Amino acid sequence: MTASAASWFAVSVTVTPEYTEAAEFAFNELDSLGSEVDLLTKTHSGLCTVTAYFTARPDDEAITFHLQTAAEIYGLSPDIDFVVRHSEVNEQDWLAEWKKYWKPSVLGRFVIAAPWYVIDETDKIVIRIEPNMAFGTGTHETTQLCLEAIGTHYRPGQSFLDVGTGTGILAIAAAKIASGRESILAIDTDSDAVEIARTNAERNGVGERIEFAAGAIDATTAHYDFVCANLTADVILPILPLLIEKADHILVLSGILAEQEKMVVDLIPADLARSVDQAGEWISVTVKKNR
Repeated sequence: MTASAASWFAVSVTVTPEYTEAAEFAFNELDSLGSEVDLLTKTHSGLCTVTAYFTARPDDEAITFHLQTAAEIYGLSPDIDFVVRHSEVNEQDWLAEWKKYWKPSVLGRFVIAAPWYVIDETDKIVIRIEPNMAFGTGTHETTQLCLEAIGTHYRPGQSFLDVGTGTGILAIAAAKIASGRESILAIDTDSDAVEIARTNAERNGVGERIEFAAGAIDATTAHYDFVCANLTADVILPILPLLIEKADHILVLSGILAEQEKMVVDLIPADLARSVDQAGEWISVTVKKNR
């Protein structure tokens, strides 16, 4: 059964607080439209309900598989009873819930806000992203780490490469800082993500400053002053030498769990300066070249 044009399928799982990020990650892997955590439940019972929204009802076996896999990725036991509940919600109710709980995030030089949210006059750089896009909206630690690195290290005049662009938020952040003449490329292996990123760039008034491409980087990819790869460790490791090669000044890596730090850092040449920042269970690694 698929949802009608006026309704969505909601999938909820109630877990202890340490499992909430894993549950959101699992729902994202199932291509949810977005997820939210019921913090009120946590306050009163010590448990959290994580709810994700879908255009069609996901298969129960697929849900369990992704929840167990995500638990292992986060270093948690997969052998718990994930009690999953399904419901159908009216589109109007779903959108109202998003608008109720979605608040702007202030991340260094940036404010990440939903399109409808009114921002008072600010000296921050405002980026508008739809909140139904899950990761890449500024709420996840890996995105926050990358945005903070861009705000700290990126300078007008530098070319910029966003590997695994997702919603395009990192390329948009660079384009908002840039003078407008720099080469900025946002690339993703998911062609749907590329179209979402292009739409977001246009919404933020920088659509003409960013080139979008579906695919992966390879030996023919040009060099860029600043390269950002917000992926996962298993994706980063095989292409790390290529990422290092293509970054002429700064390389930012994220999507890496804290316990995976050594396996990534050990592959970075010892003569390159590197620093590690952490948010929650996630880290980013910033590599600097003297060129």
